[in-house]
Amino acid sequence: MRIGNGFDAHRFGEAQVGSIKLGGVSVPFDRVIIAHSDGDVLLHALCDALLGALALGDIGKHFPDTDPAFKNADSLQLLTATYQKLIGLGYELVNADLTLIAQAPRVANYIDAMQETVAATLQVSIDCISVKATTTERMGYIGREEGLAAQATVLVRKIEA
Repeated sequence: MRIGNGFDAHRFGEAQVGSIKLGGVSVPFDRVIIAHSDGDVLLHALCDALLGALALGDIGKHFPDTDPAFKNADSLQLLTATYQKLIGLGYELVNADLTLIAQAPRVANYIDAMQETVAATLQVSIDCISVKATTTERMGYIGREEGLAAQATVLVRKIEA
């Protein structure tokens, strides 16, 4: 068994009418996330945790923001590619615990969909995926609604031959 830990943060940009991606789900929001890809902090933290569990570096090493191929990339595709690396090395996910840290947007109504989306993408049971959200009680850049962040912890195990 191996444990991995991931973290990601992004700034908010200009006002818009629409949504942002969090946990692979479209969440209505009135600002954009400044990022090279779609800026899904939950999935980026999860990718980092999965890669870290096997000492494979971080998301930037595998999907660099200097590569135009990843401009506006769908983070669900990045997660799929990351997980395929683990499977290729003979590992599988035991469980993942994801925490969104954001003053806004409020995501309580989207948590179940995020869990379902991540579980389906990784082809694991939904009870292997935990998604939760918290605020910083208006402290710091997150509390001032300048951006958002996420943390992820995973447990992976070697697949029995």
